[in-house]
Order: sequence, then structure tokens, then C-alpha cells
Amino acid sequence: MTESKITTIEDLHAYLYAALQLEHATIPPYMTALYSLHNGSNSAAWHILRVVVVEEMLHLALAANVLNAVGGSPDLTGPGFVPEYPTHLPDGEKDFEVDIQPFSAAAVETFLNIERPGKAPTEQLRLVARNKRAGRLLAASPTDPGMQYYSIGEFYAEISRGLKHLDEEYARQDRRLFTGGRRRQVTPEFFYSGGGEPIVVTGLESALRAVNFIAGQGEGLGGGIYDTRDELAHYYRFQQLKLGRYYQKGDQPDRPSGPALWVDWSTVYPVLKNATLDDYPTGSELRKVAAEFNETYAGFLQFLTKAFTGEPELLLEAVPEMFRLRDEMSRLMRNPIPGRPGVHAAPTFEMAGVAGGEA
Repeated sequence: MTESKITTIEDLHAYLYAALQLEHATIPPYMTALYSLHNGSNSAAWHILRVVVVEEMLHLALAANVLNAVGGSPDLTGPGFVPEYPTHLPDGEKDFEVDIQPFSAAAVETFLNIERPGKAPTEQLRLVARNKRAGRLLAASPTDPGMQYYSIGEFYAEISRGLKHLDEEYARQDRRLFTGGRRRQVTPEFFYSGGGEPIVVTGLESALRAVNFIAGQGEGLGGGIYDTRDELAHYYRFQQLKLGRYYQKGDQPDRPSGPALWVDWSTVYPVLKNATLDDYPTGSELRKVAAEFNETYAGFLQFLTKAFTGEPELLLEAVPEMFRLRDEMSRLMRNPIPGRPGVHAAPTFEMAGVAGGEA
């Protein structure tokens, strides 16, 4: 039996920073799959992936709001914030790798693994011994590297428990847990994504709503298939691609009964899985473009860090920033790698040695 781990404000900050890492770590794989689709093809897959990417951006903002509200400081530019792919995320008692890869049945299976619902049998079993064979595990317990969470949902359940515990402890000591200024909150007037509105976190109730929103939008609420906005959770959106059928109101998990959903797995650029700069010839145009994309992405993380730490109005420019990333990714994906027939270039998301990245 392992006791719950959030007992201090430092623990809470560590967990919320890990939440930022976790939500971000899904964005490069989802974006790569999205932009690997041929223009005008796979409209259902394109829509599902785009919606999920947009909602993951909202999750980043919500995690930042909670962290700011309890006196932390979001930083998306620190060493190791962007994982080296393939990376590991927790799901049940086994680990799986998350790759940067084109849209495919295998990619969809990975996305289902990421978002899969999983409730521990008891609160005491929320933490399980970490699989020692796994590499870096983003939602391992930040306070006990030897343990990992039963699922991502359980990771957020511990954050909720920790928020309630510390709020009670602080109240007994006549102290305030929520000390962050409103200026550091991302508010609806500065954030438009179509994925929902940011929740301004000013106290325990709003913090819990933000955390529950993140978890519910990923894997559904209470064993159901819908999130807090009564829309399909990410897991069930992706499951539609695997099962080839849409969910409709009244359906049970794993049993969609709506119209058929058609997927063409062939109209996809065959981009290199888990590409690195070393996969592109020295001095080649592709290597130059890939390096430029890494600089652009590092700049985007700097941009978000500023927005999340007192300059929320910057988020009004988030859409043009995302279009720039899309265009640079497309420049890579539409071009074959010299000497590798049938294999196209892909973004590498390597932050080492670039602005804002790990030195």
C-alpha cells in the first residue's frame, strides 16, 4: 500500500508542472498525425485530430491557471520539458511508447492508449510500482520516481485530492493556498480555440473544476463517454476511427451505433517515424528546414510561457502562431528524404541547443 503523495505546496507545484508536461507531450504526436494527412482526404480523421489538438492547448492553459493560482510559475522552456520521442506515458500497469509518426492504425492505437480510461480499484492502489524497463515516464509520481499512476485519470484524481487536503490544512493555519494574482490567469477574452473556455482559478472550487475538465475531456466522466460539455471525450473520438463508426446519443462505451465512419489509411504522407536531425543529410535543405522548425517550436513554447506568466493578451496571436507551425511541418512532410525511397521527412521536436530548449 502506498500513501497519497501530495502533502506540501512543493509537492503540488511538482504535480502541476508534471501535468503541463503531460498535456504538452501529446501535442507533437497528434499534430504530426494531423498534418501527415493529404489535403482534402480523410475529413473525419482530420476533424477529430484537429479538435483534440485544440483541446490539448486548452488543457495546457487550464493546468497553467491552477499552477499560477497556488503560487507556482509555469515554464514550458526548461530542460527536459519537451520529451525525447519515443517517450512513455502511464496507462494501467504496463507502459507503451508514444511515437512521432504519420496517421495510421498504429498511431490511433497509441492515441487510445494515451487517453484510455482507467480507474484504480481503490484510492490506496492509485499508485503502482513503476515498470523499471520503461524509459522516461511523464506522469510518474513527481515525488516518488519509483511509482507510477494507474492511469492519467488517477494522476489527476491525486491532484484533486491534494488540492483539497492542502486547502484544509492552510485554512486550519489561517493561511491561503490560492495566492496567485488574476493577471496570471488566462481568461476567456484572451483565449479562443473552439475547445472550450478557460476556467479562471481563484479558489478550490474553480481549481477542482479545471482539473476535472482536463481529465473528463480526455477519458470521459464516471465511466461514461462524454465530458463536462456533454461532448465525446478524446478516447471515444479516437475509438470512432478504429471501429469505423460514429457514436450517437444513448450509446454505451465501446459500442457506437451511429453512421459509418470511413477512413482511408493510404492518403497519408509516409513520414519517418521518430525522425531526428541526423536522419537528414548534412547541408541538405531538409535538415535546414527541420532545424528551423525546431527553432520555431521553441519560440512557440517561449510565447506560451510569457502568456501563462502575466501576458495573457499574447494568446490573441496564438492562431497565427499555430498556422506558422502547420506550414513549416507541411514543408517537411511533403518531401522525400534523399536516398530513402518512399520515406518523407518529419518534424523532430528536438529542443536541445535551440532557443528556450535544453542546452
